[in-house]
Amino acid sequence: MGTLSVRHGLLGAAVSIGLASTAAAQSLDDLQRLSIEELANIQISSVSKTSEPLSDAPAAVYVISHDDIMRSGLTRLPEILRLAPNLEVAQLSPTSYAISARGFNVGINASLSNKLLVLIDGRSVYTPLFGGVYWDMQAVLPEDIERIEVISGPGATLWGANAVNGVINIITRKSSDTEGGSLTIGAGNLERSASLQYGGKITDNLTYRVHAEGAYYSDYQTSDGKNAGDSWSRPQGGFRLDWTPPGEAVSVQGDIYQASEAPDGSVGGRDAVASWQHTLDNGSFQLQAYYDQAKRYNDNGGGGFTIDTWDAEFQHSFTAAGWNSIVWGVGDRVVSYHIENTALAFAPPGQTLNLSDVFAQDTIGLSDTVKLTLGLKLEDDPFANLEPLPSARLSWKATDDALLWGAVSRAIRAPTPVDRDLRENVGSETILEGSQTFVPEVLTAYEAGTRIQASPSLSFSVSSFYNVYSDLRSIEVAPGGLYPLRWGNKMTGLVYGAEVWGSFRVADWWKLSASFNLQHEHLEFLPGSSQIGGLMFAAEDPNHQAALRSSMNAGDAVTWEADLRYVGKLHNTTVPEYAELNTSVGWDVTTSLELRLSGFNLLHDRHPEFFEAGETDQIPRSVFVETRWRF
Repeated sequence: MGTLSVRHGLLGAAVSIGLASTAAAQSLDDLQRLSIEELANIQISSVSKTSEPLSDAPAAVYVISHDDIMRSGLTRLPEILRLAPNLEVAQLSPTSYAISARGFNVGINASLSNKLLVLIDGRSVYTPLFGGVYWDMQAVLPEDIERIEVISGPGATLWGANAVNGVINIITRKSSDTEGGSLTIGAGNLERSASLQYGGKITDNLTYRVHAEGAYYSDYQTSDGKNAGDSWSRPQGGFRLDWTPPGEAVSVQGDIYQASEAPDGSVGGRDAVASWQHTLDNGSFQLQAYYDQAKRYNDNGGGGFTIDTWDAEFQHSFTAAGWNSIVWGVGDRVVSYHIENTALAFAPPGQTLNLSDVFAQDTIGLSDTVKLTLGLKLEDDPFANLEPLPSARLSWKATDDALLWGAVSRAIRAPTPVDRDLRENVGSETILEGSQTFVPEVLTAYEAGTRIQASPSLSFSVSSFYNVYSDLRSIEVAPGGLYPLRWGNKMTGLVYGAEVWGSFRVADWWKLSASFNLQHEHLEFLPGSSQIGGLMFAAEDPNHQAALRSSMNAGDAVTWEADLRYVGKLHNTTVPEYAELNTSVGWDVTTSLELRLSGFNLLHDRHPEFFEAGETDQIPRSVFVETRWRF
C-alpha cells in the first residue's frame, strides 16, 4: 500500500499562484473557441511569480488548460499530468506513480522521485520527510482545476530547494467561477466514483463552494498474472471562500480526506490555505499561509508516520525606473514529524525542523525586445548550510511572434531525515543508516529555447538543456567493513536533451498537437564508491518519448479526444518500449447534462510502465462512463 515500511524496505538491499486570466479564458465554452494564437497569450505566473503571457515566458513551460482536462475524461491528477509533453509519467499500481521531468525517475521507491516540486494553490505537496510526492494523497476535482503550469527545468530561485528538474503548479478555480451545483457519477471496469459540489454568492464580492467526493479503484494484476490485492478507496471533502472587494483578493480553502489501501494500509490528511493579495499604485503584495497534515499508517500494527507543516510567505512586486520589474519575498516553514513502529527506525523518531528563505528577482528591460532576468534565493535548510540558489535568464522577442531565450541556474535537492537520521535494522543489527555528513545534491543547468507563433493556426516550442549534477546520493559500505551501509554523495551525472511540442489548428473544429522528447543520461560513480544498487538506484528513464493528440468538435454538442503516446524502453530493467492510446467522447445532451465515454490504454490488455520490486503491476486497459448534471 505504499506505507513507510513497504516503500523503503529495499533500501538496505541496495509550488500561491495568482490568476490573471483574460476575459476570453474564463469558461470552458470560451476556451474551446480560442485560436492557437489566443491560447499563447493566456496569462501564467509560475516562471516569474508575476503575471505574464505564455508566449513571453523565458522557460520550457507547458499549460494544461481547464478545457484539456475536461475533454480528456481523466479523473486523477497523475493521469491528467500525462497531457504535459515535458513530463515523464509512469504508473506502477493503482496508487503509485513515478513522475519526473528531464530524468531521475528512480527504480527504487519510484513514487518518491525527488527532484520535482509540486504545488496545489501554493501549498507544497513535496514530502519533507522522504523527498518526492505521494500521488495517492493528492486529489482535486477536475472541474475545479483552472490550469496546470508545468515547467521542465530548475525553478529553485523562486520556489526553493527540490525544484531541481521541474515545477508543477496546480491552480484551482475561484469559487466565483463555479457557482451552482454539479453532480458527477462515473463507473467503469476499474473505477467507480461520485462527486457533489455546490457554490453560490453570499454578497456581490463574497462567493463560496463546498464539495464532497469518493472513489473506489479495483485490484490490478502482477507481472505473473496474479491478483495484486491493491484496491483502494478514497472519500474527500473541502471548501473555498473568495472575497474580492476593489483592489483586494482574499481566499480561504481547505480539504480533508481518508483513503483505505489494500491489504492493510490507510492514508489521510487535511489542509487549509489562506491568501491575501492587495493591489498597490505600483505593483502588489501577497501574503499566504497554510497548514498541512499527512498521515500514512499500516492498519495491521505496522506503524507509520504523521507530518504537520506550517508555512507562511510574503511577496511584493513592483516596477522601478520604468525598466525594472522586481519581485521579492520572505518565507518560513516549520515541519514537525513523528514516526512509530515501522521497519525503519529514525534517530530521533521525530523532530521539528525549520526552513526559512529570502528571494529577489529583477527583470531588466535592456531594450524594447531584450530582457535580462536575474534572481537569487537564500535558503536556510535544516540539514544544510545557507544555500544560494541563483539564476540568470536572457530573452529576445525577435518578432511579435518569436521568442528566443537562454538560462543558467543552480538548484539543490535538500537532505531529508531519511538521508541523515535513518536506521534500518534486521534483528539487532543495523544494516543501513543515514549519514550526518550527507550534503545536498546539486544541479547546474544550462538551457536555451524558442517559442514561435508561426501563424494564427500554428505554434511550437523547442527547448534544449545541459544539466550537470554533483553529490548525487549513493549507498556506501561502512569504513572497515560491510555493515552498516550508509548514504554517501559519490555519484555525478550529466543529462542533456531537447523537448519539442506544437499545435496546429487544422480547422475551426479540429486541433492537432504533437511532441517529442529526447534525453541522454550519463551517470557515474566517483572513485572509491561501493556502487551498491547500481545506477538504477538514481535514475530509470527512457531516452525518448513522443505523443500525438487530436481534439475535435462535432457540432456544438459533441467532442472527441484521442491521445496516442509512445515511451521508449527503460535502461536498467526489463520494461520494454510501448505505445498506448486514450480516447474520450463527450456529448452535451442538454445545457445541464453531459455524458462522456472514455477508454484508456486501449492498445494492450495490460502492460508494464515501470519496475519496482514488490510494487509493480501490469497496467490494464480500462473504460469509464461518466455523467455530469449541473443545476
